[in-house]
Amino acid sequence: MAVVQEREPVTEILRTMAVDGDVCGELVRAARAHSPEVARLTEAESLSHVTAMIRAAGAWFATFDRVEQQDFTAALLLGADRARQGVAMTAVLRGVQAGLHRAVEITVDRCRTAGVPDSTLLGVVLRLNEYGDAIERHVISGYRAAERATPHETAEVRTNVLRRLLVGGVVPSPVELAGAGLRPDGGPHHCVVADTGDPAAARLLTDRLCGPDAVFGLVEGRPAGLCRRMPGLGEAAASALVVVSPAARLEEIRPLYRLCVRAMDTGVRQGRRGLYELTDFAAEIALADQPLLGSQLSARLLGALDRSDGFHRQLALTARTFLDHGRRLDQTATALFTHPNTVRYRLGRLQQITGHPLTDLASGPLPEPLSTLHWWWALTTWLGQGEDPGRDALSPP
Repeated sequence: MAVVQEREPVTEILRTMAVDGDVCGELVRAARAHSPEVARLTEAESLSHVTAMIRAAGAWFATFDRVEQQDFTAALLLGADRARQGVAMTAVLRGVQAGLHRAVEITVDRCRTAGVPDSTLLGVVLRLNEYGDAIERHVISGYRAAERATPHETAEVRTNVLRRLLVGGVVPSPVELAGAGLRPDGGPHHCVVADTGDPAAARLLTDRLCGPDAVFGLVEGRPAGLCRRMPGLGEAAASALVVVSPAARLEEIRPLYRLCVRAMDTGVRQGRRGLYELTDFAAEIALADQPLLGSQLSARLLGALDRSDGFHRQLALTARTFLDHGRRLDQTATALFTHPNTVRYRLGRLQQITGHPLTDLASGPLPEPLSTLHWWWALTTWLGQGEDPGRDALSPP
């Protein structure tokens, strides 16, 4: 068969097209131009589907196996996404057909430029049309499957896939990822963990949090999920704490989820609300992993203090508040509802009792940032010891 003889150049052309931003953008524009309903969606949504399908076409063209044995997950996901977004089937197919037609035109042009004989191009076009027909069938299948799924069934599928990605279990297949609304190409996602005791507020939060490309469910009793874009909070921000991780590939997301949960536990105990990045809790998580060092540091700097003495606890709390407010007397006094002279007196008494200065860290043997960190760690550990063992040692009393 003539097409087989030209398999390598044609396959390479398709692979090159899949990573060519200009080509993918042109296919998206063709789909949007022929389908106003699709044009109302963001270009980024269409671009991810186009790129995935071109990549799949390259793999299919290289194998020449039966078309139904190929991976059409991207087409299934496209159909399911458009059904969930309320785009009519006819509008979806108009966009798909326009994009496929333009893809064939570009492929033929590039084949000719690469020296593929005209006598072979007919076979290339026929193979691409066969692939296009299969794409349309799978788009329809994905669309119909999403239509048939009840909201309850869809939520169960998503939650099951999320648990296996974030907690453990059999790694979801590309088809399962697509069924849950996740891109099977495994691109970078942010992990999001929220805390709220109100199920209605949780639903509102997850609906508004990250837009239509986000997938959420209850994981280990918390609203958790994955999204492509950094979330922006809506009205639910005031009633909930939300922690979001840096973007990572799906196979790298599980340890970030565990860190988000730890950050969430810390933030809840501190009474925080609103949106925080995981790295906002970096120091507290890292120091909590070394409790013995914290205790030893506390003993060295604060060994002369008596935890049973209320005045000593007042001195320690004043010192930590002083550090928390950039060593500003006025801001520390405001936070403690007292006078700056009172703050100055307490810090002086702390130095007299412990023998270590807190107000002149630059004169010590260590760089000032390290001395500040050591003092904050020692004070937080000292204040946390002797309290409820379930309480985070690094959270305020």
